[in-house]
Amino acid sequence: MNGTQQSENVAQKSCNSKQVEELHRLKEQIELQEALFNIKHKIVVLSGKGGVGKSSVAVNLAVALSLSGKKTGLLDVDLHGPSIPTLLGIEGRLPATAAARIEPVPYSDTLKVMSVGLLLRDRAEAVVWRGPAKHGVIRQFLAAVAWGDLDYLIVDCPPGTGDEPLSVIQLLEGAEGAVIVTTPQDVALTDVRKSVTFCRQMKLPVIGVVENMSGFVCPHCGEGIDIFKSGGGRLVADEMNIPFLGRIPLDPAMVRAGDEGEPLVEYRADSPTAQAFAAMVATVSARCDAAGNAARESGQ
Repeated sequence: MNGTQQSENVAQKSCNSKQVEELHRLKEQIELQEALFNIKHKIVVLSGKGGVGKSSVAVNLAVALSLSGKKTGLLDVDLHGPSIPTLLGIEGRLPATAAARIEPVPYSDTLKVMSVGLLLRDRAEAVVWRGPAKHGVIRQFLAAVAWGDLDYLIVDCPPGTGDEPLSVIQLLEGAEGAVIVTTPQDVALTDVRKSVTFCRQMKLPVIGVVENMSGFVCPHCGEGIDIFKSGGGRLVADEMNIPFLGRIPLDPAMVRAGDEGEPLVEYRADSPTAQAFAAMVATVSARCDAAGNAARESGQ
């Protein structure tokens, strides 16, 4: 075989390899679109830093929507610190598989859940993955999980603007937007600004900001105390020209509810904190409905 023939063979193999890669990419894209096709609203829950109660907000948002009769999915992509199974009391319930698809774990008739925490045999097991591996797992959670028909898919991301939120936003085409969770103190509000900028760079609408741990009402005397200050969430929302979704007070019952796997909006629905969540959820739902109606009208 002469040099020309060798070059032609190498070029042909390279061309074939590129065609196979392109076909594989198209196949993955079609699978993802099919899996997400019957999900009406997709909401990403973000925070600029850890420790602001983002997962608790995501859980209570998902549970409240499901209790209102909305078919809801909750996806936990905090791969290194999955807390959703604990917060919902479903640890140890392994997802089933059917027809090469993963069945999300049912929390109730109207709420399905998927988390890497449901796949770990040992709660102390560490997940040690780099960026490409994490992107692949998130894509599988979206494309290979049998979500079915949903009114809402709530995606709980880890704090910051790293690999996981980036992958979620890239994969969730047509997402409704982001709910950004903060606490009132200045160090958290600085990171909210970064989260808003991140969403704008990714062309993801911001549904609004939730100020968590905003004030504390003593269960004995009823006196209110601003332990972490209050009002910062509204200030930064006004500054960044985005909606403010409400204040969630600091409540010891929220901590107990998380440890016991009993979401506050379901098990203590009459509490002031649960009522604050209900108001926030109503606002989010109304904004999603309005955005959906606007999209349908523009498509007509």
